[in-house]
Amino acid sequence: MTKRIITTTDAPAPIGPYNQAVLVNENTLYTSGQIALDPKTMQLVLGTIESETKQVMENMKAVLLAAEMNFENVVKTSIFISDMNNFTLINNVYSSYFNEATAPARETVEVACLPKNVNVEISMIAIK
Repeated sequence: MTKRIITTTDAPAPIGPYNQAVLVNENTLYTSGQIALDPKTMQLVLGTIESETKQVMENMKAVLLAAEMNFENVVKTSIFISDMNNFTLINNVYSSYFNEATAPARETVEVACLPKNVNVEISMIAIK
C-alpha cells in the first residue's frame, strides 16, 4: 500500500493532528471533514446555512482538485449537521455540485455538536 498526503492552500489548513486528505494507492482519496472555514482568513463563513454549505463544498472541491479529481470521482459522502431541519437547505446546495444520475452514496446524520459549533461538516471518498 502506498499512502500520499494531499494538501492545498486553497482549503483550510487542518486545525488538529490530521491531514486534508490521504490518497491510497494513487487512486482512492479519503478526505477529512471540511467545515465552513475560509482558507485565506481561517475565519468561519456562517451568514446563512446555504453560504456555510457552499464554503464547505468549495473547500472540498479544492481538496479534490489537489488530488487531481473532481466531484465526478466521489463515490461516498458523509454529511453531519447540527439540525435536521436544515437538511433541505443544505441538500439544495450540496446537490448543485453533483450530477443526480451519478451522485455518490451518502449518509446524513444529525449530531449534537460539530467543531467550532458549525452547522455542517462534510467528508468524502473519491476514486480515480
